[in-house]
Amino acid sequence: VHSGSGEGSLDRLLPSVSSGLSPRKRTTSQCKSEPPLLRTSKRTIYTAGRPPWYNEHGGPLNALSVIYVCHYSGQCNVEFVLSKEEQNLAASNDYNFDHPDAFDFSLLTHTLRKLKKGKSVKIPVYDFNTHGRQKDWKTVYGASVIIFEGIMAFTDKELLQLLDMKIFVDTDSDIRLVRRLRRDITERGRDIEGVIKQYNKFVKPAFEQYIEPTMRLADIVVPRGGGNMVAIDLIVQHVHSQLEEVRATRARTTSAHQAQPLPQTLSVLESTPQVRGMHTIIRNKETSRDEFIFYSKRLMRLLIERALSFLPSQVHIVQTPQGEDYEGRSFTGKRITGVSILRAGETMEPALRAVCKDVRIGKILIQTNQDTGEPELHYLRLPKDIGEDHVILMDCTVSTGAAAMMAVRVLLDHDVQEDKILLVSLLMAEMGVHSVAYAFPQVKIITTAVDKKVNDLFHIIPGIGNFGDRYFGTDAPPDWSDEDMDEPSY
Repeated sequence: VHSGSGEGSLDRLLPSVSSGLSPRKRTTSQCKSEPPLLRTSKRTIYTAGRPPWYNEHGGPLNALSVIYVCHYSGQCNVEFVLSKEEQNLAASNDYNFDHPDAFDFSLLTHTLRKLKKGKSVKIPVYDFNTHGRQKDWKTVYGASVIIFEGIMAFTDKELLQLLDMKIFVDTDSDIRLVRRLRRDITERGRDIEGVIKQYNKFVKPAFEQYIEPTMRLADIVVPRGGGNMVAIDLIVQHVHSQLEEVRATRARTTSAHQAQPLPQTLSVLESTPQVRGMHTIIRNKETSRDEFIFYSKRLMRLLIERALSFLPSQVHIVQTPQGEDYEGRSFTGKRITGVSILRAGETMEPALRAVCKDVRIGKILIQTNQDTGEPELHYLRLPKDIGEDHVILMDCTVSTGAAAMMAVRVLLDHDVQEDKILLVSLLMAEMGVHSVAYAFPQVKIITTAVDKKVNDLFHIIPGIGNFGDRYFGTDAPPDWSDEDMDEPSY
């Protein structure tokens, strides 16, 4: 959905951005679709949004809210594709874009329904110069609070039922006209006569017929537009309360199942003297980096081999060089793809490549927002048509399960079937195992060991330390937390 307002005060509804980040630019009609990025002096952050949390029973969080902001100075990116004849009318300012029939409400309701379920959606990019959709579509992920801004939503009954909070921003008609003139002339290259013609012929009558009467349907009416700071503060407080509910649910999720038996979807490598011996070495704080890497790689190889045994197979009879039949097994899936959660999960890629010929590799980077304490998706690169594959999701340590849950949600958003995902990790905490298993009961979880505790800093106890720093030889700060690192062991 598209914001065409220009009212800066409404930006307070959006999550705050840490200092040092450049402000996001609004996409104008002349610009090509911009990827959802935040750029800093040192890095580029992928900001397509983040999947929602799940409640303590593994179901989607019910606190997801859609807040609709209606004000008559903008336009949504859900216009129907125009025919050639309609495009000619639009070019001469004779096509009525301000009528409910001009909007693709079917696409809009479908999009909002998916977002409320926490799924990713593709949103069309509308070109106001050509009066049509561009070839590029924007991908957006679900979030705890969805702010939908535009016009005409109150005229569609099905869409109205999806809105949890309805806001009508009432702005003086002179201000609306000035904004439209400034926008259409400076941003869309139109002449003043055409803008005024369209305003008098379509825009103003449409407001009086379709928009103004629906003001009674709003939960909150904001007079004087974005300059009404009292009303804006009330809305901001409501958004913050929704986010607090998500955080509270996260806290409940991490502790709800600790007294229960470990789930049947978990497979732990047999604790043989060899496996126990390798754990002794890599857990020892005195172990050198070379030794840590060597024995970690040995464990990774055993772990990957164990994970492959859970892939589907069928009887396959071959003939040996002696001319005898041998009844064996063969993989029945289409492909195997490995996806590593950066950066520590990347260390498991060589072990996967060593046993899976021509395996495809994808990467996901998830970091914790230090202001909110919640994980955020920062980078994503997945192979084409991954939805057809069996996916081995790799992270070296999992404590609360937050990063793993988000990574699984991203895979599901890209049409990977839940029962085709195998989460592999060298070391997991019981908390993380329960969180992932109850949110995604069909995901197979494979690890070499499960530790019982996670402390207040989200460190696995007794644990292994910060795996990425020990493997790559980087130093963690004195007050390091698994959630602070770029390979957080959630």
